[in-house]
Amino acid sequence: MPRLLSSLSLAALLAMATTLSAQTTTTETPPAVEPAPGETQAETPAPAIELDTGREVRQDPSFIREEHGDWQIKCFPAGDNEDLCQMYQLLTEAAGNPVAEFSLYRLPPGGPVVAGATLAVPLGTLLTEEVKVSIDSGKAKSYAYSFCTMGGCFARIGLSQADVDAMKSGVTATIEIVPAQAPDQKVRISASLKGFTAAFEAASVLNN
Repeated sequence: MPRLLSSLSLAALLAMATTLSAQTTTTETPPAVEPAPGETQAETPAPAIELDTGREVRQDPSFIREEHGDWQIKCFPAGDNEDLCQMYQLLTEAAGNPVAEFSLYRLPPGGPVVAGATLAVPLGTLLTEEVKVSIDSGKAKSYAYSFCTMGGCFARIGLSQADVDAMKSGVTATIEIVPAQAPDQKVRISASLKGFTAAFEAASVLNN
């Protein structure tokens, strides 16, 4: 106990010494100089206020060219070339609030993957639990997430001919995600396949 008290006393003394030293070395503020009779004291100019002059808002160049069932054909202008168009469906929950996006485009024939799709799901999704997609009562496939932005998390998936054929003949695609705050729960989102075949034929073939 005496050693502890000694340490505390030494610390207090050091703190006091530092305070006293700061007080003795502080430079006194000189008194304000009063203007002589007949003279006026120069006014200090007010600081300039920086104003935001604004920026031109960039409009979304995409447009909806046509609709097939529950799918839209969303196109992007390509200058002198043919517009690039993809299948698109905004997915909502029971109350009608948007919760995900499903877009799809065709790839050149002859390869193991005939179409590419992007699934956009909300931030706060548990990324270690991959997104799962099933058609009607078929077995689900699991896909890894590619990246996340402020707008959500995205899975870029490849579809085989068998996958596309299942969607053409199916009724509903079910997308299953897991919330990060409730990893023991599963959220299932339904995507209608009504009009899928016609929309698929209307979508562009992406060569790159």
